[in-house]
Amino acid sequence: MGAHSRRHFTLSALAFLAAIAPAWATDIEVTGLFANKAMVSINGGPPRVMSVGQSSPEGVKLISADSSGAVFEMDGQRKKVGMGQRIATSFASGAKPTVKLVADSNGHFSTVGSINGRPIRFMVDTGATMVSFSTNTARQLGIDLSGASQGAVSTAGGVVRAWKVTLDNVKVGAISLNLVEATVVDNLPDGFALLGNSFLNRLQMSREGNVLTLTQSY
Repeated sequence: MGAHSRRHFTLSALAFLAAIAPAWATDIEVTGLFANKAMVSINGGPPRVMSVGQSSPEGVKLISADSSGAVFEMDGQRKKVGMGQRIATSFASGAKPTVKLVADSNGHFSTVGSINGRPIRFMVDTGATMVSFSTNTARQLGIDLSGASQGAVSTAGGVVRAWKVTLDNVKVGAISLNLVEATVVDNLPDGFALLGNSFLNRLQMSREGNVLTLTQSY
């Protein structure tokens, strides 16, 4: 690496990646309809049944359900969704894209999203300078490192190789950002990505209890 300038980035929470619990975002898809009940999949997660009057941790309430569709309420807005249809995080016309995440038992916020259109599981990490993932994950995402700037990062296991890249797109729920800087690191666990500040700093963030709200600020 003598021909390359060495860069050091701080990454945190690496030890928790393998134990990330499923998290909930507020994009939902109706996968089943019954009398006064609806089966929904939240942000691509496993289907679960909601009963009329029940609210999810993300603040989505089921108002009614029958064979013709289900009516959901969020942020004071209501929308009817038919079988197999998907609704965005915010129902309000002109509202900024918003995602609500619920902390797991360890206090971590994780969710599923995409990088350059390919699915990936994220863990929110405000201590990470950039969105970060392993070299094997980069290959799975179709990211070419041949022309990337190479450097190094300091981890609990020592100093390892890293590459700085610019991602075409990073998406979490209804939030979609283009041209997001990222680091690709040799020894990060595969199949996960840290959702660092190169993404988070472009959002508005607020936390109330165990719910983290991300809002696209544009």
